[in-house]
Amino acid sequence: MPAPADARAIATFLEAIAAEKGAARNTLLAYGRDLGHAADWLAGRGGALSAATAGDIEAYLVSLDAEGMSRATRARRLSALKQFFRFAYDEDWRDDNPTLRIDGPGRAQRLPGTLTEAEVARMLDAARDHGADNVTRARNACLFELLYATGLRVSELVSLPHAALRGAPEMLMVRGKGGKDRLVPLSDPARAAVAVWLTHRDRAEEAARDRGHPASRFLFPARGKDGHMSRVRFFGLVKEVAARAGLDPERVSPHVLRHAFATHLLAGGADLRVIQTLLGHADLGSTEIYTHVLDERLRDLVMAHHPLARPREADD
Repeated sequence: MPAPADARAIATFLEAIAAEKGAARNTLLAYGRDLGHAADWLAGRGGALSAATAGDIEAYLVSLDAEGMSRATRARRLSALKQFFRFAYDEDWRDDNPTLRIDGPGRAQRLPGTLTEAEVARMLDAARDHGADNVTRARNACLFELLYATGLRVSELVSLPHAALRGAPEMLMVRGKGGKDRLVPLSDPARAAVAVWLTHRDRAEEAARDRGHPASRFLFPARGKDGHMSRVRFFGLVKEVAARAGLDPERVSPHVLRHAFATHLLAGGADLRVIQTLLGHADLGSTEIYTHVLDERLRDLVMAHHPLARPREADD
């Protein structure tokens, strides 16, 4: 376990980024795990995170590589350490930042998995038919239509307040990462699916209130501690619907459907800045990866239509 002083320092750091940056609960948990792991490693060697030197941090990163941890994991842990020590320096806990000159392994640029438009259509059809009763099928249709129409993150989708969808709005206000709001348009199929689901949801909520249960503010209420469908449950639901659609469930996840939303928009001619806004990316660089998904398609287009790409007839 981290030394008491390190545990207090990590807790203070997490409280600060939660208050100042509106960091999500999952982000805070990830930071806590990564910093706790580094503190444990240093404590096991007689050191302490709060007193770590640049050499200590570099030795820790070398140990992660030796353990076979992925480049992405090592980059994430160094990022957590950089933010922690930047905070420590700003708060005058230390008069230096030992991570300032340490370069990480970087993240391998991995092309996002995606689905074709035909495959997404099969998923949407399968969602409408998946469930033991009309209520469940209406909920599933609403979930998948909303996800593909908006490209929401899973946490944003499952925690939508029902008030945001009342009155068949053409635009949806979404509270995203860092507490930042953005507007995303709703397609006609998504609005229709929402209308059907709200009818079923409200009827079920009314019955629950008659039994003494408090009203839910969520579009997709559930009995768990969060009060709405969990991210884990939706992840499993996506796998179920993929299998029903005849797709390999290993290829499909909520994030893959988000990628499909962005990729299909880009292929249809949407501006990259618009897609950045719709996805809620703070940095355009996070959105630019989608351009690589289209590289092969563009290459095929050039090879099919550019005059210099056509095979030349042999001279007589």
